Amino acid sequence: MRNDYELVVGLEVHAELATKAKIFCSCPVTFGAEPNTVCCPVCMGLPGALPVLNQAVIEYAIRAGLATGCEIARVSRMDRKNYFYPDLPKAYQISQYDTPLCFGGSLTVDTEAGEKRIGITRIHIEEDAGKLIHDKDAQTLLDGNRCGIPLIEIVSEPDIRSAAEAKAYLQALRSILLYTGVSDCRMNEGSFRCDVNLSVRKKGETAFGTRTELKNLNSFSFAVKAIEAEFQRQVMLLESGGQIRQETLRFDPVTGKVYPMRSKENARDYRYFPDPDLPPFSISDEQIAHNRRLLPRLPRERQRMYREEYGIPAAEAALLTSDRAMADCFEAAAAQTSYPRILANLFLTELLRLQSADAFVCPISPDHLASLADLAGSRALGSSNIKKLLGLLWERDDDPKRLAEEQKLTQIGDPARLLPIVKEAIADSPRSVADYRSGKTAAARAILGRIMALTQGRADPMLAAELLERELNHNITQ
Repeated sequence: MRNDYELVVGLEVHAELATKAKIFCSCPVTFGAEPNTVCCPVCMGLPGALPVLNQAVIEYAIRAGLATGCEIARVSRMDRKNYFYPDLPKAYQISQYDTPLCFGGSLTVDTEAGEKRIGITRIHIEEDAGKLIHDKDAQTLLDGNRCGIPLIEIVSEPDIRSAAEAKAYLQALRSILLYTGVSDCRMNEGSFRCDVNLSVRKKGETAFGTRTELKNLNSFSFAVKAIEAEFQRQVMLLESGGQIRQETLRFDPVTGKVYPMRSKENARDYRYFPDPDLPPFSISDEQIAHNRRLLPRLPRERQRMYREEYGIPAAEAALLTSDRAMADCFEAAAAQTSYPRILANLFLTELLRLQSADAFVCPISPDHLASLADLAGSRALGSSNIKKLLGLLWERDDDPKRLAEEQKLTQIGDPARLLPIVKEAIADSPRSVADYRSGKTAAARAILGRIMALTQGRADPMLAAELLERELNHNITQ
C-alpha cells in the first residue's frame, strides 16, 4: 500500500539566535534560570511597553541567509501575527509576513540516490513564546523567561520525499548554523526544533494532498519517527475511504503515534498587519558584504577539499566536518603531516571515543596530532602503542616523539635488533614450528604473537612477519 503513495514534506525550522539580549528588549538570553526571573514588561507584552529591534538579530539572520544561498531583502519590516495561545501573554507574536528578511535559498544534501537540492522559501525573524509548565496538582503555570528570545524560522520548499531526506536536511542545516555561530542549536534545550508539514499523494500525481502539521520536534530521530507514523496514518486513512483533515498534530515518542491538537490555521486566520511600534528597516550592500566576510568555509566545501586533496572517502569527510571545532583542528593538523588519511582515522576512532561533551574538544595541539600521525604512518609506532600514546597525550599534551621514547613505545624496525628476538620466539615455540613444517602455515601467527610479547608490542609487525617466514622456511630447507 505504501509503495503506491508518495510522501511530500516541507519543514519549518525554528532556531534560537545566539545573541546576548532578547529581540526587543535588553533582557539576557538565559537557559535554565528560575521561572519568570529573566523577563520584563516589553517581552511580556504589558500595556505601554515599546519594543526596540535588536540590531544583532538582523545581522545573525543575514548571516544564516547568506550561508544557505538566500537573497537578502533590502527593505523589510516586522508584522503582528494575531492569535491567542496561553504561552504568549500579549496574544500576538511579532514576526514577519510578506517581507521576510531572506528568501530563495537552498541546501544540497546527500541521499541514497546522490545529491539533492532542497529549496528554502524564506528565513524570517520573530520572537519566541513562553513555556507552559504542568505541575503535579494538574495546574498549568507560565514561565515567561523564553518570551522574546530571538528566533529565525527557516521554511523549506515541499521538496522532501522521505524521512531520511528530512533528517539529512535537518542535519545539514544544523551544521551550517553551528558553523556560522548564529545559534547553538542545542536540541535538548529547544533552540533547534522543527515543524513538519506533510501530505501524501498517489505516485505520478502532481497536485498536493491535504497537509497536516506536526509541531515542535526537537530531535532527528523524533522527526523521522513522526514522519513515518503520519505517512502511514494518512495512507491507511485514504485507503479506507476517509479524508485527510488539515490540522495540527503532536507526536508522542512513547507510543509512536500522532494525536490532534487543533485545526490548522492559514495565513488569513492570523490577521497579519505591520507592527505599528516598529518601523521598517533597510539593509545596505555594505551590511551584506560585512556578514559575507564573516562566513567560514562551510561543511560541503570542506568535504570536497578533503576528498580532493587528502583522498578521504565521502562518508569520513562528512563525519569530520559535522563539527566545526573538529574540522578546524583536523585541517590545522593535516597541513603538517604526510599522512592525512591516518590522521583522519585517528580523529574518527580514538579522538571521538575520548569525547564526553556534545561539542568536539581536544586538549592535544594540532602539531602534536600531526606528529602522532607521522609516527603511525612511518611505522615508528605500532597501532596499539599509537592508541596508548594518544591516551597519554590526552592527559598531558607533549611532543609525541619525545614521549614515545620516554615510555619506550617506539617500534623496533631494525632487522639486526629484531632477528635475535625472532629466533628466540622460534626456540620458545617448538609445537608451532612443528605444525608449520607439517603444512599448517597459520601456526606462524602464534610465533608472531610470541615475538610481540617479547618486545612488549614494539616489534614492527610487517618486518617481524617477514623475518619469521624467512627463518622458518630457512630451517625447513636445511
